[in-house]
Amino acid sequence: MIRAARRTTPISIDGRLDDAAWAAAEPSTGLVQSYPQPGAAAPDQTEVRVLYDDDALYVGIRMFDAHPDSLAAGLARRDATAATGIYSDWVHLIIDSYHDRRTAFRFSTTPRGVQKDVYTFNDGNEDTNWDAVWEVGARVDSLGWVAEYRIPLSQLRFGGDSSSGRVWGFQVQRDIARRNERDTWAPWTPQDGGFVSRFGDLTGLQGIRVPERLEITPYVSSTLTRSPGDAANPFYDRTHNKPSIGGDLKYGLPGGLTLSATVNPDFGQVEVDPAVVNLSAFETSFPEKRPFFLEGSDVFSFGQVVRHNDYGGQTYLYSRRIGRRPQLGVPGNTLYADVPNQTTIAGAAKVTGKTGPWTVGILDAVTTQQRARVVTTTGLRYDRPVEPLTNYFAGRVKRDFRGGATTVGAMLERTTRSVGDTTFAPLLRSDATFGGVDFEHDMANRTWITSGFFAGSLVQGSRQAIAATQRTSTHYFQRPDSSLLHLSYDTTLTSLAGYIGEVALQKQGATFGSIAIKTSSPGLELNDLGLQGRTGYSAVSTLIGRQSFTAGQHLRSWAAYVYQNDAFNYGGRGIFHGYAAAGDATFLNLWSVSGTLIYTADSYDEVLLRGGPEGRQPAVRQVNLNVNSDSRRPVVLRLGTSYAHDVIGGYYKSLSPSVDLRPSSNVHLNFAPTWSRLYDHEQLVRTVTDPRATNTYGRRYVLATLTQSTLSLDTRVDVTISPTLSFVMYTQPFVSSGRYDGYKELLAPGTYSFAEYGPSQISYGAANEQYVIRPDDAAGAPSFTINQPNFNVRSLRGNAVVRWDYRPGSALYFVWQQQRSDFEPIGDFNGRRDVGAIFRTIPTNVFLVKATYWIGK
Repeated sequence: MIRAARRTTPISIDGRLDDAAWAAAEPSTGLVQSYPQPGAAAPDQTEVRVLYDDDALYVGIRMFDAHPDSLAAGLARRDATAATGIYSDWVHLIIDSYHDRRTAFRFSTTPRGVQKDVYTFNDGNEDTNWDAVWEVGARVDSLGWVAEYRIPLSQLRFGGDSSSGRVWGFQVQRDIARRNERDTWAPWTPQDGGFVSRFGDLTGLQGIRVPERLEITPYVSSTLTRSPGDAANPFYDRTHNKPSIGGDLKYGLPGGLTLSATVNPDFGQVEVDPAVVNLSAFETSFPEKRPFFLEGSDVFSFGQVVRHNDYGGQTYLYSRRIGRRPQLGVPGNTLYADVPNQTTIAGAAKVTGKTGPWTVGILDAVTTQQRARVVTTTGLRYDRPVEPLTNYFAGRVKRDFRGGATTVGAMLERTTRSVGDTTFAPLLRSDATFGGVDFEHDMANRTWITSGFFAGSLVQGSRQAIAATQRTSTHYFQRPDSSLLHLSYDTTLTSLAGYIGEVALQKQGATFGSIAIKTSSPGLELNDLGLQGRTGYSAVSTLIGRQSFTAGQHLRSWAAYVYQNDAFNYGGRGIFHGYAAAGDATFLNLWSVSGTLIYTADSYDEVLLRGGPEGRQPAVRQVNLNVNSDSRRPVVLRLGTSYAHDVIGGYYKSLSPSVDLRPSSNVHLNFAPTWSRLYDHEQLVRTVTDPRATNTYGRRYVLATLTQSTLSLDTRVDVTISPTLSFVMYTQPFVSSGRYDGYKELLAPGTYSFAEYGPSQISYGAANEQYVIRPDDAAGAPSFTINQPNFNVRSLRGNAVVRWDYRPGSALYFVWQQQRSDFEPIGDFNGRRDVGAIFRTIPTNVFLVKATYWIGK
């Protein structure tokens, strides 16, 4: 426990702790190691003092160091992490102002005053996107270094009556980089269950009332885009300028809740998404990067079952659905079109926070109807709707019991589209609802945790829209062997319902493990405001292992574990059987190594034939290995490699080296090339209706062998002039080639039986880039064609950002983005040719200037 004293004289936040007011604060010491020797006394002493007044909390931390000349004092932009190249000592001030033993606010700094703030929830999960407005002064002297904090009470969250004084959870952690050591005020080790629940208490806070909170952040921006195009296109504008003005508002509601609203929101992304070639049946997931949706997103987390191992993956609130690219395209007779790249968000608001034992989150956003301008091949010019007016709603509530050791919650989501009767109604669902309940129950000081959830979905729309939903890769109800799965493709339905649930038990400690049981019905549909892949399965996942974070004769820490996943569809057919042994170790010199051996048994595959009968996936053996050098050095090397091969001759191999360079304390460079090669015998290229193909339900499923090679180079440069002024550049040249050969057709569902087409059965016409295939059977099957599917995809995506935090909460951005893309149907991989083709492509350049100004109290 530490006791705060009321400030009576002024304090200058300069990192000196020489103001008279600090004499009233009694120092607290006695930090112990979290690692490398958990529980041992910290070699260097740390003193913590706390003051407060009606407006702010003041914390002074003196960190003694026997060798202050050896302090690591890296310089980086705000919210920097080891991944962005900073090598530095840190001190972390963490406050559980709700005193619920589950949530906390972290304020971190370095000897050079770099700021980082993090919101901790669920007793250990972190939201690094949370930003607060606070002050810190840091200074190195002959005794070590000092951090002097001023945290406005308006940046913390708390409620309730203050007549008897307040008690908050409190923690201080100190990182000593050269020893890779962490010291902690309230004892905690990495293998302990929980984090916030192990905090000590901050007492002595008398007469602190819940502050009025009002923050307004207006912005102005201007975006200039220069892009290539067809001069004959009436919609083409080589240079386009878009000025914008708007603002965000945060208002403190009673009880610790916060209302966030936005007017004419700027939902553009400063960072670009990486390039990918997705040949799977399911959508690629990209991370959210828009500040409005990032902050407080943890409140809406649902179904986060606590376990070490899981099968399947769903995102119940995928906020990138809001403002998505319009879902409808343009007609086939279109000559020119101007289609919006994203849907306009008219406005959005949310309420988040915690009041008493209740955690609350409410989000509502409206996107406007989007229209594309079209010119047809006959010269007709008109506007076509491509996305309807849509409302998105999400509501989340959780209730703590037993001092936060038990939580019960509920989630509700609604997507409502104004589809009308003509353009949208046959293609898009009009309404989608998702809702469920979840729980978590901790035992033995979080050594044991049981958790689970159950939820359901209901989508509604026209018969055509619901039939289209049943045909998507998530469901494939139209499969000819659907009776094996007890499925029914019904074109008369105007709604579709489904459910999902999971329950798990986890143990934490030196011996750790978990078991999870999960089930999802075939009718589950989350993709209106969530993200999902496969449905209609039941799975069991287990893991057991041993770990140690106590440094020994050769190792600082190690872990070893085995795990398995077995999944079955609703017909009882095995669709996944995976078994693995894995381990990791960190040596005394801070080099580390990790590896995994995986065996995946052969199984049925409902997705391989894209709505056809079940296919078959062969057994696969795989090995993964990762090696990392000492991260304290100015040159850090990493190597990741993977190799897998199946029983029918397919394979996958990848190599991912990387180099981190720190030529000085404020410059970081990262070069991370990735090379991979895939050789897959089972890639579907076309489905042909033919009543003679009786073994495959009247259709021929034509597959090919795919040879795909991919090369990318992620490059990142971070230059920090001061804690408030930084430059970041990121580029990713990307090339991927795919060549299809060995064309064949499936002879029987659920097998590896194929009939490969011989030279007399297949011919290629270069003029029209098509293969003509003449199946050779006694019934005289008609010939059919396949468009040549080979590809060479090349792209370059990059951006450069200068950010100046010119005053607390206010920033000025200068952004340059460039994108280049190119496609050729060649199929073979030639690094020199393909990389060279990127730079011969005319780029799209985007220049953005944006300024924000924070007004708050």
